[in-house]
Amino acid sequence: MSKSYEMDMSRGAIFPKLLAFSLPLMLSGILQLLFNAADVIVVGRFVGSDQMAAVGSTSSLINLIVNFFGGLSVGVSVLAAQNYAAGQGRELSKTISTAFMTALLSGLLLILIGTALARPLLELMGSPSNVIEYSTIYLRIYFLGMPALMVYDFTAGILRAAGDTKRPLYYQLAAGAVNVALNLLFVLVLRIGVAGVAISTTISQIISAFCLFLVLVRDKGKLHLDLKRLRIYPDKLRSIIRVGLPAGLQGTVFSLSNVVIQSAINSFGSVAMAGATASQNIEGFVYIAMNSIYQTNLSFTSQNIGAGKYSRINRILLDCLGAVTLIGLVLGGLVNLFAPQLLTFYTTDPEVARFARERLFLITVPYFLCGIMDTIVGSLRGIGYSLEPMLVSLIGACGSRILFIMTLFQLPYFHSLHWLYIGYPVSWALTFACHLATFIVVRRRLPKTDTPETTALS
Repeated sequence: MSKSYEMDMSRGAIFPKLLAFSLPLMLSGILQLLFNAADVIVVGRFVGSDQMAAVGSTSSLINLIVNFFGGLSVGVSVLAAQNYAAGQGRELSKTISTAFMTALLSGLLLILIGTALARPLLELMGSPSNVIEYSTIYLRIYFLGMPALMVYDFTAGILRAAGDTKRPLYYQLAAGAVNVALNLLFVLVLRIGVAGVAISTTISQIISAFCLFLVLVRDKGKLHLDLKRLRIYPDKLRSIIRVGLPAGLQGTVFSLSNVVIQSAINSFGSVAMAGATASQNIEGFVYIAMNSIYQTNLSFTSQNIGAGKYSRINRILLDCLGAVTLIGLVLGGLVNLFAPQLLTFYTTDPEVARFARERLFLITVPYFLCGIMDTIVGSLRGIGYSLEPMLVSLIGACGSRILFIMTLFQLPYFHSLHWLYIGYPVSWALTFACHLATFIVVRRRLPKTDTPETTALS
């Protein structure tokens, strides 16, 4: 790997390196969302609100299925960062090989799951009759790209472990540009609607995954992927699963609660669904910016744990919490300030826009709570604790949301989208408090000073 892409996160000033690491990661995520938003925008503007609702309403279901396997990429990133920082070249090579094979096999399994269960799951969610056919088409095509999506996530996690967030950005930009161009071709020229945007997304995922695959294959240093020795190493798979499986289950838990919420939204009709879709797309830009800080915290904490730099853990968390709070407040405020202008990209229907603005306000104003909640989880997983955040999220996020929908939401006074959306910030605040308490307990178990070997190298 070229030294220009590497970053030693265990030495030197923390905050400048946090910025250098997180900004490309943030831009990569934002670009991905822009290209995903292009799917919704093109369909919403040139096809209709029914197909727009179909594309948007599948996101919670996609996340439910994908997050379980995608969580394993967290385990890959943590293990690779610790191997990298500790100078364990042979162990890192085994981790990379295991990660690639796990990603490929997970993706192939997801093709089977997604194509077989698409329609039954959409029916369970109560998708309206005028939407479900479009949603099923979109999902079945989308899941054909799952091997590529898994390979991209896992390989990007490996690169982040070594401090490289730039090349995933470059390839995301190229793949996204292809996605937009194909969207316009398939929808405006060939007129194949949701099938077209799904095909475009799948092709762009294949491009970005192949590019990162080539990076690892061609690498001459620690991150080389040796195709001749490609296999799953049981000890590395166990380590990846130990951190990644709880992370995947946590993501699934959050997605499950979102599926339940999406089902509740569906009960208000396709216009409400379209409004929620537009809002969710805009919210995504705020979330991905905050999530880049979570990813940064995860990588920095993992490297410093691997290097034995325990004294830097608290400082990393505090800097990340400050950054994510500022990002959440500023971007959340800007989204609400410019909501009318932003929504014109998605719809010309005033009713759809009205539903979208209500959700935007209730979600994005307190969105920083979600950011600090996730950032603390980054510290816990970077240290090596992943089961505890999962359990906290199970109770605090999923439990509280589902309990509300099963109880108060059924009463006439609370049976509205307004109260449904308020459930989000309430669950964030509750879960954040529990994660903070967990971190305090976990941090006390770690040494307060660096190991002699790493101190001598500083």
